[in-house]
Amino acid sequence: MGNKAPVYGGQALLEGVMFGGKDHTVTAIRRNDDSIEYYYAKKEKKPILQKLKKIPVLRGNVALIESAAIGARHMQFSGDRYDVDPGEEENSQEMSKLQMILGVAVVGVLSFLFGKFVFTLVPVFIAELFKTWIPDKTGQILLETGIKLTLLFVYLYFISLMPMIKRVFQYHGAEHKVINCHENGLDLTVENVQKQSRLHYRCGSSFILFTVIVGMFVYFLFPTDPLWLRLIIRILLIPVVIGISFEVLQGTNALREIPVLKYLGYPGLWLQLLTTKEPKDDMVEVSIASFKKLHEVEKNPEIAKELHHD
Repeated sequence: MGNKAPVYGGQALLEGVMFGGKDHTVTAIRRNDDSIEYYYAKKEKKPILQKLKKIPVLRGNVALIESAAIGARHMQFSGDRYDVDPGEEENSQEMSKLQMILGVAVVGVLSFLFGKFVFTLVPVFIAELFKTWIPDKTGQILLETGIKLTLLFVYLYFISLMPMIKRVFQYHGAEHKVINCHENGLDLTVENVQKQSRLHYRCGSSFILFTVIVGMFVYFLFPTDPLWLRLIIRILLIPVVIGISFEVLQGTNALREIPVLKYLGYPGLWLQLLTTKEPKDDMVEVSIASFKKLHEVEKNPEIAKELHHD
């Protein structure tokens, strides 16, 4: 039996893309002078966490925490190096940078952790307002889920209209295209990459949607009254919902080659129509550069010394 092919993940950043392999992570960003800068970080594998990553449900939470820690370092680098148009006034520069950071937050793990609390608790309060008309448990949970989905779609739609955030979503699309091109066994050229889909089964956007759907089914197992108990239960169940959703995400990715079962991942792909945009060629070049540099580092870790790193 041959070795299992490595699985790569990524994240869109400010004017760039981060890719991660088994042991290393590399970011490539585009500067105003058209040059490309790189940042490297090694994955720290603590024994206790590696053991927890072998336990179903728990491993999803561990993976999320690790991704948050790694993503924060790369996001800090891209934020520090982000070039605002020199012609903009100082206030406009700060606003542009803030918009870009918000864009990265939408597809980043740190924002997911914060947003999970917001999108978990706010719908509970709103659903409670309709208790006079929808008093039963099933109706309340369905209403709560509907409110979550509505808030999620409306938020993503309107934030995607911001020009600066659209660029982050384009880099997000470039990230997916490169991974799809690699997984399809094609050479990483701009032409080949641009022909690929900007959607991918393992995307964090799909994960976010699965937490809403999985949460609905989990909530049916617990009471909704009184309100204070409902809120406490929702908070305590966040790690459970995250863990199960991670397993669902992995499952849909593993089953995507099966004609009928591949449709299980379609809801997540549809959400990605909002969180990814078609990238320009120069964005694809940055994404390719990041992926290739990661491969170089994996083959020869000594190369990492030549890159920006902590």
